[in-house]
Amino acid sequence: MTVKNAVDKGMPDVQGSQDHRKVAIDKVGVKDIRYPIRLHCPATGGGQNTVANVNMYVSLPHHQKGTHMSRFLEVLNRHHDSMRSDQLMEICHDIKHRLEAEEAHLELSFPYFIDKKAPVTGQVGKIDIEVSFACTSNAKDDFVMGIKVPATSLCPCSKEISKYGAHNQRCEIEAQVRFCPGKSMWIEDLFQIVEQAASTQVFAVLKRPDEKFVTEDAFENPKFVEDIVRDLALVLDDEDRICWYQINSTNYESIHNHNAYAFIERDKRD
Repeated sequence: MTVKNAVDKGMPDVQGSQDHRKVAIDKVGVKDIRYPIRLHCPATGGGQNTVANVNMYVSLPHHQKGTHMSRFLEVLNRHHDSMRSDQLMEICHDIKHRLEAEEAHLELSFPYFIDKKAPVTGQVGKIDIEVSFACTSNAKDDFVMGIKVPATSLCPCSKEISKYGAHNQRCEIEAQVRFCPGKSMWIEDLFQIVEQAASTQVFAVLKRPDEKFVTEDAFENPKFVEDIVRDLALVLDDEDRICWYQINSTNYESIHNHNAYAFIERDKRD
């Protein structure tokens, strides 16, 4: 008999008792767990350590009073060496099995760093992006990868009507994708697709020749927030690894006291 079973033996299981209100719960569990993970990096062949915010849930039938919260952490600790995107569904299956649930959910969000060269001098700096993984295990499995990418947009109207110059702004472009059966992509692959939709990219290190390049690049490539999501949608429509996407861009206006926003969702399987 294990130590755990010895401790539990003879103690009442309140969570497992009957509930007579006949109200099922869609998601119950633990959230906002800060947990170290290691991700494989294709550029170096090695790994990257980061800290994820983790949410873990299961569905609860109408007749059961509660779920066993400690079991979520037991599952997480058992898989601490295998928190890779291609192994997350195994963890989700384990949650479902350990909690004896019909449906299980696993969500991770974390900062991820990508080495990026300046456009002219080639100076290397690290760009941080926000990445999310969301897994669901029920009658069928579901996996969604998401990223939020910083970029720059330049206003076409401002360029057209101004005697000289044009106002630009930082923007955040967000993409969530589902992969086609048997397909996948690296975080870096999706990052490169997303950032190309903006007027120009952002960089960690810029010397004067680099700054000149990105300033002129944005000026020659003006885009409204609508242009950004439409251009990104066209690329994702042609991407055979992706069967569903949800994209948006928030442009943080530099001459208004509000922000611009656009959103598109497409299911290519329809």
